[in-house]
Amino acid sequence: MNTPSELKYTKDHEWIKIEGNVATIGITDFAQGELGDIVYVDVDTVDDELEGGAVFGSVEAVKTVSDLFLPISGKVIEFNSELEDQPELLNSDPYGNGWIIKLEVAEGADQSELLSAEEYQAIIG
Repeated sequence: MNTPSELKYTKDHEWIKIEGNVATIGITDFAQGELGDIVYVDVDTVDDELEGGAVFGSVEAVKTVSDLFLPISGKVIEFNSELEDQPELLNSDPYGNGWIIKLEVAEGADQSELLSAEEYQAIIG
């Protein structure tokens, strides 16, 4: 299971990479494996300011639909438009071209719930 150490993770199987005040967010390798073949990504929260833990979209796989939860508070500033035509990027490259959104991190956003790669590995076994 691929769990890059430079990223932070959530118990809901999202990853987050914070650079300055912009965060890139996607789903983990574990999550895409559990979901199976991803056929559609729905994000209609661009330009919305959301609290950490809020649903910012959903991922549809062949067998199920799963909500996506925001790891920290902020404003959704970009959706990865490549996913409109290639949702399978979440399966093939979850930490690279399969990123889902970019977030402008809210000032003072609580990051205490974010997990290290080791902590996340312990949760997924």
